[in-house]
Amino acid sequence: MRETPVKVKSYAFAVRIVRLFQWLCKHRNEYVLSRQILKCGTSIGANVEEAGGAYSEKEFASKIQIGYKEALEARYWLRLLHDTDYIETIAFDSLMTDCEELVKLLASITKTLREKNGCVHEPYDFDPDSFYSSCLPPNP
Repeated sequence: MRETPVKVKSYAFAVRIVRLFQWLCKHRNEYVLSRQILKCGTSIGANVEEAGGAYSEKEFASKIQIGYKEALEARYWLRLLHDTDYIETIAFDSLMTDCEELVKLLASITKTLREKNGCVHEPYDFDPDSFYSSCLPPNP
């Protein structure tokens, strides 16, 4: 199986996330948020790896899209860990840079697949903010 940039980067990110998890448990006694970042941060690479063994382009696209969503979740947990003072700004900035790169790579792969044969949807087709706003009662 060929080593692609997204495989290499998602694996390296997973290693960093495992180390972050270990550090948070040992030095911050933090077990709940750290478990969340561990799950989604390592899931990105696992889904990318699974995509490499896909039997169809549809299955490949599905795994890449799941990896994309996991990267978005990792971005959330990193922000939360930083904003609650569990991780320092320098570590946060470095991890966030890697995470954003994965988000962009996975979004680009998804977009290319969609443009190629329409088998998947553009990650940005749905606007959750508009959806949430439409569910709120009108302001008095």
